[in-house]
Amino acid sequence: MLDVVVIGGGMSGLTAAIHLAGAGLKTAIISRGDPVCCLSTGCIDVLDLGGRPMDGYGALPEGHPYRLVGKRGIEDGLRMLKDIMASSPIPYTGTIRANREILTPIGTFKTTCLVPRTMEASQGCRDEYLHVISFAGLKDFYPSYITSRLPDTGFSLFDAGCSSTLALAARFEEQGFLDEFCSWLSSIEIPPGRVAIPAVLGLKNPVAVMEEISSRIGRTLFEIPTLPPSLPGMRLFRTLKTAFQERGGEVYWGNPISSVEIRGATVEAVTLAASGRPTRVQGRAFILATGSFVSGGLYATRESVREPVFNLAVRVPGARKDWFLHDFFMPGHPIEGAGIEVDASFRPAGSSLENLFVCGSILANSEIMKNRCGHGMALATGLKAARQCERMLV
Repeated sequence: MLDVVVIGGGMSGLTAAIHLAGAGLKTAIISRGDPVCCLSTGCIDVLDLGGRPMDGYGALPEGHPYRLVGKRGIEDGLRMLKDIMASSPIPYTGTIRANREILTPIGTFKTTCLVPRTMEASQGCRDEYLHVISFAGLKDFYPSYITSRLPDTGFSLFDAGCSSTLALAARFEEQGFLDEFCSWLSSIEIPPGRVAIPAVLGLKNPVAVMEEISSRIGRTLFEIPTLPPSLPGMRLFRTLKTAFQERGGEVYWGNPISSVEIRGATVEAVTLAASGRPTRVQGRAFILATGSFVSGGLYATRESVREPVFNLAVRVPGARKDWFLHDFFMPGHPIEGAGIEVDASFRPAGSSLENLFVCGSILANSEIMKNRCGHGMALATGLKAARQCERMLV
Protein backbone atom coordinates (compact mmCIF):
# COMPACT_ATOMS: atom_id res chain seq x y z
CA MET A 1 0.00 0.00 0.00
CA LEU A 2 1.13 3.52 -0.79
CA ASP A 3 1.19 6.29 1.78
CA VAL A 4 -0.11 8.96 -0.61
CA VAL A 5 -1.69 8.87 -4.06
CA VAL A 6 -1.58 12.20 -5.90
CA ILE A 7 -4.16 12.48 -8.66
CA GLY A 8 -2.88 14.93 -11.26
CA GLY A 9 0.62 15.41 -12.64
CA GLY A 10 0.68 19.17 -13.15
CA MET A 11 2.52 21.82 -11.13
CA SER A 12 0.51 21.44 -7.94
CA GLY A 13 0.44 17.65 -8.02
CA LEU A 14 4.16 17.38 -8.72
CA THR A 15 4.96 19.89 -5.95
CA ALA A 16 2.92 17.92 -3.43
CA ALA A 17 4.37 14.59 -4.56
CA ILE A 18 7.99 15.81 -4.49
CA HIS A 19 7.60 17.08 -0.92
CA LEU A 20 5.97 13.88 0.31
CA ALA A 21 8.43 11.56 -1.43
CA GLY A 22 11.28 13.69 -0.07
CA ALA A 23 9.82 13.26 3.42
CA GLY A 24 10.15 9.49 3.06
CA LEU A 25 6.50 8.72 2.35
CA LYS A 26 5.74 6.15 -0.33
CA THR A 27 4.07 8.32 -2.96
CA ALA A 28 2.61 7.84 -6.44
CA ILE A 29 1.26 10.20 -9.09
CA ILE A 30 -1.64 9.29 -11.35
CA SER A 31 -2.04 11.36 -14.51
CA ARG A 32 -4.01 10.95 -17.72
CA GLY A 33 -1.12 12.50 -19.67
CA ASP A 34 1.27 15.43 -19.87
CA PRO A 35 -0.25 18.42 -18.04
CA VAL A 36 -1.18 21.93 -19.14
CA CYS A 37 2.09 23.33 -17.75
CA CYS A 38 3.79 21.82 -20.83
CA LEU A 39 1.95 24.47 -22.84
CA SER A 40 2.97 27.36 -20.57
CA THR A 41 5.82 29.84 -20.91
CA GLY A 42 7.65 28.04 -18.12
CA CYS A 43 7.63 31.26 -16.06
CA ILE A 44 6.21 31.41 -12.53
CA ASP A 45 3.50 34.03 -12.15
CA VAL A 46 2.81 34.81 -8.49
CA LEU A 47 0.49 37.83 -8.43
CA ASP A 48 0.16 40.83 -10.73
CA LEU A 49 -1.93 43.31 -8.80
CA GLY A 50 0.88 45.77 -8.06
CA GLY A 51 4.54 46.54 -8.63
CA ARG A 52 5.67 43.65 -6.44
CA PRO A 53 4.07 40.21 -6.21
CA MET A 54 2.83 40.67 -2.66
CA ASP A 55 1.51 44.22 -3.14
CA GLY A 56 -1.90 42.86 -4.11
CA TYR A 57 -2.11 40.16 -1.44
CA GLY A 58 -4.33 42.23 0.86
CA ALA A 59 -6.81 42.89 -1.96
CA LEU A 60 -7.52 39.19 -2.45
CA PRO A 61 -10.83 37.92 -1.04
CA GLU A 62 -10.73 35.84 2.13
CA GLY A 63 -11.58 32.68 0.20
CA HIS A 64 -8.69 32.94 -2.23
CA PRO A 65 -6.27 29.99 -1.90
CA TYR A 66 -3.38 32.39 -1.26
CA ARG A 67 -5.15 33.68 1.84
CA LEU A 68 -5.43 30.09 3.12
CA VAL A 69 -1.73 29.46 2.44
CA GLY A 70 -0.41 32.79 3.78
CA LYS A 71 2.53 34.85 2.59
CA ARG A 72 5.06 32.51 4.12
CA GLY A 73 3.48 29.56 2.33
CA ILE A 74 3.84 31.37 -1.00
CA GLU A 75 7.51 32.06 -0.29
CA ASP A 76 8.07 28.44 0.71
CA GLY A 77 6.60 27.21 -2.57
CA LEU A 78 8.82 29.48 -4.65
CA ARG A 79 11.88 28.54 -2.61
CA MET A 80 11.17 24.86 -3.12
CA LEU A 81 10.96 25.30 -6.88
CA LYS A 82 14.16 27.36 -7.07
CA ASP A 83 16.03 24.76 -5.01
CA ILE A 84 14.87 21.93 -7.30
CA MET A 85 15.72 23.83 -10.46
CA ALA A 86 19.07 25.00 -9.09
CA SER A 87 20.26 21.40 -8.97
CA SER A 88 19.21 20.88 -12.61
CA PRO A 89 20.64 22.30 -15.86
CA ILE A 90 17.67 24.71 -15.97
CA PRO A 91 18.02 27.09 -12.99
CA TYR A 92 15.45 29.83 -12.33
CA THR A 93 16.07 33.42 -11.35
CA GLY A 94 13.95 36.02 -9.58
CA THR A 95 12.56 36.80 -6.15
CA ILE A 96 9.15 37.25 -4.52
CA ARG A 97 10.20 40.82 -3.73
CA ALA A 98 9.90 41.96 -7.37
CA ASN A 99 8.03 41.16 -10.55
CA ARG A 100 9.86 41.28 -13.85
CA GLU A 101 9.05 41.53 -17.53
CA ILE A 102 9.70 39.10 -20.35
CA LEU A 103 9.27 39.77 -24.05
CA THR A 104 6.49 37.75 -25.72
CA PRO A 105 6.42 36.52 -29.33
CA ILE A 106 3.92 39.23 -30.27
CA GLY A 107 6.17 42.04 -29.08
CA THR A 108 4.38 42.81 -25.82
CA PHE A 109 5.78 42.32 -22.32
CA LYS A 110 4.42 39.81 -19.83
CA THR A 111 4.71 40.43 -16.09
CA THR A 112 5.90 37.45 -14.11
CA CYS A 113 8.08 36.60 -11.09
CA LEU A 114 10.50 33.69 -11.57
CA VAL A 115 11.93 32.93 -15.02
CA PRO A 116 14.31 30.36 -16.49
CA ARG A 117 17.83 31.75 -16.71
CA THR A 118 17.56 31.61 -20.49
CA MET A 119 14.99 34.44 -20.27
CA GLU A 120 16.76 36.50 -17.60
CA ALA A 121 18.21 39.07 -20.01
CA SER A 122 14.76 39.81 -21.41
CA GLN A 123 14.33 42.24 -18.49
CA GLY A 124 15.16 45.75 -19.74
CA CYS A 125 15.61 44.73 -23.37
CA ARG A 126 13.32 47.52 -24.56
CA ASP A 127 15.93 50.06 -23.44
CA GLU A 128 18.56 49.10 -26.04
CA TYR A 129 18.83 47.72 -29.55
CA LEU A 130 17.42 44.21 -29.93
CA HIS A 131 18.17 41.82 -32.79
CA VAL A 132 15.70 38.94 -33.17
CA ILE A 133 16.75 35.63 -34.73
CA SER A 134 14.19 33.32 -36.31
CA PHE A 135 14.30 30.21 -38.48
CA ALA A 136 13.07 29.56 -42.00
CA GLY A 137 9.68 27.85 -41.94
CA LEU A 138 9.18 28.14 -38.17
CA LYS A 139 5.46 28.55 -37.61
CA ASP A 140 3.85 30.70 -34.93
CA PHE A 141 6.93 32.88 -34.46
CA TYR A 142 7.07 36.02 -36.56
CA PRO A 143 9.79 38.61 -35.82
CA SER A 144 7.73 41.30 -37.54
CA TYR A 145 5.32 41.25 -34.60
CA ILE A 146 8.21 42.32 -32.37
CA THR A 147 9.91 44.75 -34.75
CA SER A 148 6.60 46.53 -35.44
CA ARG A 149 6.06 47.17 -31.71
CA LEU A 150 9.62 47.92 -30.62
CA PRO A 151 11.24 50.68 -32.72
CA ASP A 152 14.92 49.88 -32.09
CA THR A 153 14.93 46.32 -33.42
CA GLY A 154 16.01 44.22 -36.38
CA PHE A 155 15.88 40.56 -37.32
CA SER A 156 17.67 37.85 -39.29
CA LEU A 157 16.54 34.46 -40.56
CA PHE A 158 18.54 31.22 -40.38
CA ASP A 159 17.75 28.10 -42.36
CA ALA A 160 18.21 25.19 -39.94
CA GLY A 161 16.70 22.61 -42.25
CA CYS A 162 13.73 22.03 -39.94
CA SER A 163 10.69 24.03 -39.00
CA SER A 164 9.37 22.93 -35.59
CA THR A 165 10.48 23.98 -32.14
CA LEU A 166 11.14 20.39 -31.05
CA ALA A 167 13.22 19.65 -34.16
CA LEU A 168 15.21 22.85 -33.65
CA ALA A 169 15.81 21.94 -30.01
CA ALA A 170 17.25 18.61 -31.11
CA ARG A 171 19.54 20.36 -33.61
CA PHE A 172 20.89 22.75 -30.96
CA GLU A 173 21.99 19.73 -28.93
CA GLU A 174 24.31 18.74 -31.82
CA GLN A 175 27.72 20.39 -31.55
CA GLY A 176 28.16 20.51 -35.32
CA PHE A 177 24.93 22.41 -35.80
CA LEU A 178 25.76 24.74 -32.92
CA ASP A 179 29.13 25.55 -34.52
CA GLU A 180 27.44 26.28 -37.84
CA PHE A 181 24.85 28.54 -36.21
CA CYS A 182 27.47 30.49 -34.22
CA SER A 183 29.60 31.02 -37.33
CA TRP A 184 26.58 32.35 -39.22
CA LEU A 185 25.50 34.61 -36.36
CA SER A 186 29.04 35.98 -35.92
CA SER A 187 29.12 36.93 -39.61
CA ILE A 188 26.06 39.19 -39.37
CA GLU A 189 26.60 42.89 -38.85
CA ILE A 190 24.44 43.69 -35.83
CA PRO A 191 24.39 47.05 -34.01
CA PRO A 192 25.42 46.97 -30.33
CA GLY A 193 22.70 45.46 -28.17
CA ARG A 194 21.10 42.16 -27.24
CA VAL A 195 20.10 39.16 -29.32
CA ALA A 196 16.81 37.30 -28.83
CA ILE A 197 15.90 33.86 -30.12
CA PRO A 198 12.73 31.76 -29.84
CA ALA A 199 12.90 29.20 -27.04
CA VAL A 200 14.53 26.38 -29.02
CA LEU A 201 17.95 26.05 -27.35
CA GLY A 202 17.53 22.37 -26.51
CA LEU A 203 15.54 20.44 -23.94
CA LYS A 204 18.38 19.05 -21.83
CA ASN A 205 20.76 21.95 -21.13
CA PRO A 206 19.58 25.21 -22.73
CA VAL A 207 21.61 27.40 -20.37
CA ALA A 208 24.88 25.82 -21.54
CA VAL A 209 23.83 26.30 -25.18
CA MET A 210 22.87 29.93 -24.52
CA GLU A 211 26.13 30.65 -22.72
CA GLU A 212 28.22 29.11 -25.50
CA ILE A 213 26.46 31.17 -28.17
CA SER A 214 26.74 34.35 -26.09
CA SER A 215 30.45 33.76 -25.51
CA ARG A 216 31.19 33.07 -29.15
CA ILE A 217 29.31 36.10 -30.53
CA GLY A 218 30.22 38.42 -27.66
CA ARG A 219 26.63 39.47 -27.01
CA THR A 220 23.91 38.92 -24.42
CA LEU A 221 21.40 36.35 -25.64
CA PHE A 222 18.00 35.37 -24.30
CA GLU A 223 15.04 33.18 -25.26
CA ILE A 224 11.54 34.36 -26.15
CA PRO A 225 8.78 31.89 -25.17
CA THR A 226 6.86 30.54 -28.14
CA LEU A 227 3.27 29.48 -28.61
CA PRO A 228 2.54 25.84 -27.70
CA PRO A 229 4.17 23.41 -27.82
CA SER A 230 6.35 25.33 -25.35
CA LEU A 231 9.86 24.04 -24.72
CA PRO A 232 10.29 26.05 -21.47
CA GLY A 233 7.05 24.52 -20.15
CA MET A 234 8.20 21.04 -21.16
CA ARG A 235 11.62 21.59 -19.54
CA LEU A 236 9.97 22.65 -16.29
CA PHE A 237 7.60 19.69 -16.25
CA ARG A 238 10.28 17.13 -17.10
CA THR A 239 12.61 18.47 -14.42
CA LEU A 240 9.93 18.25 -11.73
CA LYS A 241 8.83 14.79 -12.85
CA THR A 242 12.45 13.61 -12.73
CA ALA A 243 12.90 15.15 -9.27
CA PHE A 244 9.90 13.15 -8.04
CA GLN A 245 11.18 9.89 -9.50
CA GLU A 246 14.65 10.47 -8.08
CA ARG A 247 13.02 10.64 -4.63
CA GLY A 248 11.55 7.18 -5.16
CA GLY A 249 8.13 8.20 -6.41
CA GLU A 250 5.98 5.93 -8.57
CA VAL A 251 4.27 7.16 -11.72
CA TYR A 252 1.05 5.90 -13.32
CA TRP A 253 0.81 7.75 -16.61
CA GLY A 254 -1.69 7.74 -19.43
CA ASN A 255 -4.77 6.09 -17.93
CA PRO A 256 -7.87 7.79 -16.47
CA ILE A 257 -9.49 6.79 -13.20
CA SER A 258 -12.49 4.53 -13.79
CA SER A 259 -13.69 4.07 -10.22
CA VAL A 260 -13.08 5.11 -6.61
CA GLU A 261 -13.38 2.94 -3.49
CA ILE A 262 -14.65 4.70 -0.38
CA ARG A 263 -15.41 3.12 2.99
CA GLY A 264 -17.06 5.39 5.51
CA ALA A 265 -14.99 8.58 5.72
CA THR A 266 -11.94 7.08 4.01
CA VAL A 267 -10.85 6.87 0.38
CA GLU A 268 -9.22 3.44 0.08
CA ALA A 269 -8.24 3.07 -3.58
CA VAL A 270 -8.77 4.16 -7.16
CA THR A 271 -8.87 1.93 -10.22
CA LEU A 272 -7.27 2.98 -13.50
CA ALA A 273 -8.96 2.17 -16.78
CA ALA A 274 -6.85 0.07 -19.15
CA SER A 275 -7.28 -1.95 -22.33
CA GLY A 276 -6.18 -5.04 -20.42
CA ARG A 277 -6.45 -5.70 -16.71
CA PRO A 278 -7.40 -2.57 -14.69
CA THR A 279 -4.86 -1.30 -12.15
CA ARG A 280 -5.95 -0.77 -8.55
CA VAL A 281 -3.94 1.86 -6.63
CA GLN A 282 -4.41 1.80 -2.87
CA GLY A 283 -3.28 4.53 -0.48
CA ARG A 284 -3.56 5.84 3.06
CA ALA A 285 -4.23 9.37 1.80
CA PHE A 286 -5.13 11.03 -1.49
CA ILE A 287 -4.47 14.47 -2.97
CA LEU A 288 -6.69 15.78 -5.77
CA ALA A 289 -4.72 18.05 -8.13
CA THR A 290 -6.53 17.56 -11.43
CA GLY A 291 -6.69 21.22 -12.45
CA SER A 292 -9.60 23.26 -13.70
CA PHE A 293 -11.63 23.12 -16.91
CA VAL A 294 -8.77 22.93 -19.41
CA SER A 295 -7.18 20.01 -17.58
CA GLY A 296 -10.46 18.17 -17.09
CA GLY A 297 -10.53 18.58 -13.31
CA LEU A 298 -13.84 20.43 -13.63
CA TYR A 299 -16.58 19.72 -16.15
CA ALA A 300 -19.32 22.18 -17.03
CA THR A 301 -22.84 21.09 -17.91
CA ARG A 302 -25.76 23.28 -18.96
CA GLU A 303 -26.90 23.59 -15.36
CA SER A 304 -23.79 23.42 -13.21
CA VAL A 305 -20.15 22.34 -12.82
CA ARG A 306 -19.06 18.92 -11.59
CA GLU A 307 -15.86 17.36 -10.29
CA PRO A 308 -15.64 13.96 -12.03
CA VAL A 309 -13.32 11.88 -9.77
CA PHE A 310 -14.89 12.09 -6.29
CA ASN A 311 -18.05 14.01 -7.25
CA LEU A 312 -17.14 16.72 -4.73
CA ALA A 313 -19.38 19.74 -4.30
CA VAL A 314 -18.30 22.56 -6.62
CA ARG A 315 -18.75 26.23 -5.85
CA VAL A 316 -20.42 27.81 -8.89
CA PRO A 317 -20.69 31.59 -9.37
CA GLY A 318 -24.44 31.95 -9.90
CA ALA A 319 -26.54 30.93 -12.88
CA ARG A 320 -24.88 29.91 -16.14
CA LYS A 321 -26.00 33.14 -17.84
CA ASP A 322 -23.81 35.03 -15.34
CA TRP A 323 -20.64 32.95 -15.76
CA PHE A 324 -19.12 35.17 -18.45
CA LEU A 325 -18.70 38.88 -19.09
CA HIS A 326 -20.05 40.43 -22.29
CA ASP A 327 -16.49 40.99 -23.55
CA PHE A 328 -14.99 37.50 -23.71
CA PHE A 329 -11.39 38.79 -23.83
CA MET A 330 -11.66 40.72 -20.56
CA PRO A 331 -9.97 38.98 -17.60
CA GLY A 332 -11.97 38.09 -14.55
CA HIS A 333 -14.92 36.10 -15.86
CA PRO A 334 -16.98 34.88 -12.86
CA ILE A 335 -16.54 31.25 -13.94
CA GLU A 336 -12.89 31.58 -12.90
CA GLY A 337 -14.13 31.43 -9.31
CA ALA A 338 -15.65 27.97 -9.76
CA GLY A 339 -13.96 25.12 -7.94
CA ILE A 340 -13.65 23.10 -4.76
CA GLU A 341 -13.78 25.00 -1.49
CA VAL A 342 -11.44 23.69 1.21
CA ASP A 343 -10.96 24.18 4.93
CA ALA A 344 -7.76 25.31 6.64
CA SER A 345 -6.32 21.79 6.28
CA PHE A 346 -7.02 21.79 2.52
CA ARG A 347 -9.63 19.08 2.86
CA PRO A 348 -12.74 19.59 0.70
CA ALA A 349 -15.29 21.66 2.65
CA GLY A 350 -18.56 19.90 3.34
CA SER A 351 -17.13 16.47 2.58
CA SER A 352 -16.90 13.63 5.08
CA LEU A 353 -13.73 12.27 3.48
CA GLU A 354 -10.97 12.62 6.08
CA ASN A 355 -7.98 11.45 4.01
CA LEU A 356 -8.57 13.56 0.88
CA PHE A 357 -6.81 16.87 0.23
CA VAL A 358 -7.17 19.31 -2.68
CA CYS A 359 -4.70 21.72 -4.30
CA GLY A 360 -4.01 23.69 -7.48
CA SER A 361 -6.29 25.43 -9.96
CA ILE A 362 -9.26 23.22 -9.10
CA LEU A 363 -9.61 25.27 -5.90
CA ALA A 364 -12.50 27.73 -5.70
CA ASN A 365 -11.98 31.51 -5.84
CA SER A 366 -8.63 31.19 -7.63
CA GLU A 367 -9.41 33.58 -10.53
CA ILE A 368 -6.07 32.75 -12.09
CA MET A 369 -6.44 34.85 -15.24
CA LYS A 370 -7.63 37.89 -13.29
CA ASN A 371 -4.91 37.69 -10.64
CA ARG A 372 -2.22 36.12 -12.86
CA CYS A 373 -1.22 33.68 -10.18
CA GLY A 374 -1.23 30.30 -11.95
CA HIS A 375 2.05 28.51 -11.27
CA GLY A 376 2.67 30.44 -8.05
CA MET A 377 -0.64 29.28 -6.62
CA ALA A 378 0.01 25.72 -7.80
CA LEU A 379 3.33 25.66 -5.95
CA ALA A 380 1.99 27.23 -2.76
CA THR A 381 -1.18 25.12 -2.48
CA GLY A 382 0.58 21.92 -3.57
CA LEU A 383 3.14 22.32 -0.81
CA LYS A 384 0.48 23.29 1.76
CA ALA A 385 -1.73 20.30 0.95
CA ALA A 386 1.30 17.99 1.12
CA ARG A 387 2.29 19.32 4.53
CA GLN A 388 -1.24 18.84 5.86
CA CYS A 389 -1.32 15.33 4.46
CA GLU A 390 2.10 14.57 5.96
CA ARG A 391 0.91 15.83 9.34
CA MET A 392 -2.02 13.44 9.26
CA LEU A 393 0.12 10.42 8.32
CA VAL A 394 3.25 10.86 10.42
